[in-house]
Amino acid sequence: MSKSKLFSVALLALMLTTAGYSAGTVTTPAKTTTTAAKTVNAENIELTEAYVKEVGKMSYFWGWPMANMYNRYMITSQNTTIGLQGGKIPAAPLNHLSMLHDYVDPTGRIVACPNQDVVYGQSMLSLDKDAVIVQVPDFKGRFWVYQIVNQRTDSIAELSSMYNSKPGFYMIVGPDWKGTVPKEVIKVFHSDTKIAYAIPRVFMNDTAEDKKDVQQFINKIDIYPLSEFDGKMKERSWADVPILPVAASQGGSEEVKWVDPAKFVDELPTILQDVPPLAGEERLYATMKTVLEAVKNNPKLKEAFTQGAIEADNELVTPLFQFSNYGTKLKNNWTTTSNGAEFGTDYYTRTAAAKSNIFINKSNETKYFYQDFDSNRVRLNGSSKYTVTFAKGQTPPVNGFWSLTLYNSAHFFEPNDINRYSLGTKNKDLKYNKDGSLTLYVQAEKPSKDKESNWLPAPKSGDFSLYVRAYWPKEAISSGQWTPPAVVKVK
Repeated sequence: MSKSKLFSVALLALMLTTAGYSAGTVTTPAKTTTTAAKTVNAENIELTEAYVKEVGKMSYFWGWPMANMYNRYMITSQNTTIGLQGGKIPAAPLNHLSMLHDYVDPTGRIVACPNQDVVYGQSMLSLDKDAVIVQVPDFKGRFWVYQIVNQRTDSIAELSSMYNSKPGFYMIVGPDWKGTVPKEVIKVFHSDTKIAYAIPRVFMNDTAEDKKDVQQFINKIDIYPLSEFDGKMKERSWADVPILPVAASQGGSEEVKWVDPAKFVDELPTILQDVPPLAGEERLYATMKTVLEAVKNNPKLKEAFTQGAIEADNELVTPLFQFSNYGTKLKNNWTTTSNGAEFGTDYYTRTAAAKSNIFINKSNETKYFYQDFDSNRVRLNGSSKYTVTFAKGQTPPVNGFWSLTLYNSAHFFEPNDINRYSLGTKNKDLKYNKDGSLTLYVQAEKPSKDKESNWLPAPKSGDFSLYVRAYWPKEAISSGQWTPPAVVKVK
């Protein structure tokens, strides 16, 4: 390793230690602090370009998830109408919801690793403008969860069938909100950042009957500003919202490039202002603010900072797109995380999750298992055939639902003739083996007729990944007693 890389790693380690992070330790969200981070008067000190570059690298790695959220917020702030871009992608003005009425479209590229077990909605919140009302209908036993995260992508609410949340009205308020809570509101959730994000998810079987039945529930889901609240449940047909133009940024095979290292130096001051430091982060904030002050009127230092961000993007962030580069190692080459959406000062996992599959739920809500390899630790590739066999009684133990999803090398769905991208609870025609086990066939070529119902189509070529979701996991999953079976290459 070069001296510059050694210095970068050492500085990053120092900053993470300063902020209370310990390698290998899973941390819970730390409380924000009101202690002001003092900055040195940058006009009275000299900073080397090398130092500024390394702080730029460290800042970029730390701030990547918040910059991702910031840029989603900026794009959303341009929306004026609730609808579906291209008839496929939910879009709405700030503090409003847009909801799908079916599974997410395979061609969408706004969030990597989409889920085809649920009907999604999304709402980007600007809580400095107004508090928002969240409508929850009576789902009559159907599994549902509303994920609500702050700008750090940490969860700020527990709102789901697993929490026995009652039907009715809830409210989300920002850090400086002062007002009267309407008597109809069941509970208020507080965000420590003005930017927040809400994602309703409602389970739906892969049958025509259930796709019709679910409409009565999703049509009563809504999010809107408190100023529009009248105490009555609003309802709209999400299947009939307007079709909006597709944003120019949403083309291509990969996720929209939400974070640009070349622009990060100009975005970071706003992020530091809008995202309060967690307990122990005061010195980290002070370091970044001091350097940002120094680069204001110094083009060479600004260029050095940006170069650090570019190097961090290439050397530190991009490798975390691969699931095998982070998380806890499990049997059969699977990996997992245990602090999703409650990362606290675990910056490594926060950035890794945001890069590879942002907006994961809390681990008690959904347990995720990631796989890039077969049982011999050879990269999964469409040129080979694989099987995944769950022993009798060993499909993922859940109170909600489970699925096995396949993603191509860009962590999106690969188009296939039968329009199938996952298998699991939603599929009512899975065929079990005579001994009670369940074998799923992962391959590009269509299998024999008796195996078609258990076929998960793979790309004809190129690497891919497998992904197990276990919504509302039982204790066997939460404790680590249950892990997924091996992905076996067919000889």
